[in-house]
Amino acid sequence: MSRLVIVANRVPNPKERGATAGGLAVALQDAVTQREAMWFGWSGQTAESTAERPTEVVQGRLTYATLDLGRQDYTRYYQGFANGVLWPTLHYRLGLARFQREDYVGYRGVNAAFAAALAPLLRPDDLVWTHDFHLFPFGRELRRLGCTQRQGFFLHVPFPPYGLFLALPRAEELLADLAAYDVIGVQTEDDAINLRHALEAVGQGEAAARVAAFPVGIDADAFRRLAERALTRAETRRFHQSLVGRALVMGVDRLDYTKGLPQRFAGYAQLLARFTAHRGRATYLQVTPVSRGDVAQYRSLRRELDEWAGRINGQYAEPDWVPLRYMTRPVQRPVLAGFMRLARVGLVTPLRDGMNLVAKEYVAAQDPADPGVLVLSRFAGASPAMPGSVLVNPLDPDEIAESLDAALSMPREERVARWQANHDAVWGASARAWSRSFLSALEG
Repeated sequence: MSRLVIVANRVPNPKERGATAGGLAVALQDAVTQREAMWFGWSGQTAESTAERPTEVVQGRLTYATLDLGRQDYTRYYQGFANGVLWPTLHYRLGLARFQREDYVGYRGVNAAFAAALAPLLRPDDLVWTHDFHLFPFGRELRRLGCTQRQGFFLHVPFPPYGLFLALPRAEELLADLAAYDVIGVQTEDDAINLRHALEAVGQGEAAARVAAFPVGIDADAFRRLAERALTRAETRRFHQSLVGRALVMGVDRLDYTKGLPQRFAGYAQLLARFTAHRGRATYLQVTPVSRGDVAQYRSLRRELDEWAGRINGQYAEPDWVPLRYMTRPVQRPVLAGFMRLARVGLVTPLRDGMNLVAKEYVAAQDPADPGVLVLSRFAGASPAMPGSVLVNPLDPDEIAESLDAALSMPREERVARWQANHDAVWGASARAWSRSFLSALEG
């Protein structure tokens, strides 16, 4: 069996496994345990200049190979172009993109440096699987170095309509980069249609034929067990007691403008204003770890959410009830799983998302005999495959409020039926199935 080489912007910490591992590491766990494998990419550390040779850590049949990034490369490649231009554009927010030529040059330079560092480590029969928008040019750079291995690319975020993407400076060059890959994977069929149209529009029809949807899943059984075990943890018991029998509404998102958090807070405020029976009877917990806190747009978003939280609690709180509990520090995955188990409503309302695995984790965490209700954005990649969800337009606070009221008031029989429909979808599209289907296509 060929070795699998996974290339990603960030390589997981070899010490982090199971409950502490990141999302991509969890999704690829099956792939790296079934064969010899290598993780290659950025170490997460910066230095005076980008390293030319990777540092390798070997754990059994898995090798971690990482490079430190030069500080200027980090600023231009990661902050400047990847997060400052590609991230908003791919999430349909072209107006937030700030293109600067030097950032684009830095982005391509880091991809070339990564390729030059990996090429000497490759074996002739390796399978190379590159992940996400940070590395559009990576496969092409490997080809320029004479690497003929089978290469696949998977985009974890959405791909917008081709007219929007082609408004991005250098869009044609980025699409030509994708043509270097033998398999090009995206999350949904809508993303696949958009990307095919974009490739065809710039004369890359052959590459368009290699685009396919491979929806990412989760290990639902593992998350269910995690949630069940979490009920015995001290943190979960204390939190449960603090609710004093009130229904829990829960959201879990990184601090990011794509997640629709101000609109979500506005929707909850509308719930309290319009559906007064829920005052004092429901509590909303929003866990939002800060990410990219050094970017002005994210600092502004955090201030806006702080203001919303203060406004909601100031207007509606009682001495014995705080309507909104808002946290910006990380919470351990097992603790989150336990909190999800307790939640009567999972509130997942991104403005645009590639898939959103939190929605699937919420379903997996539920008690089958007395499950909660998933209120889900129509614009999450997961929504077409989650038929038991209450779907909302995240731009409409009144619709969010009405959906929350319906979910909080829903009888158990309907909740069970909706959960069962989502259960079948979540258990039927696992992380293992995702990685195996992609690798099957890549192996040809």
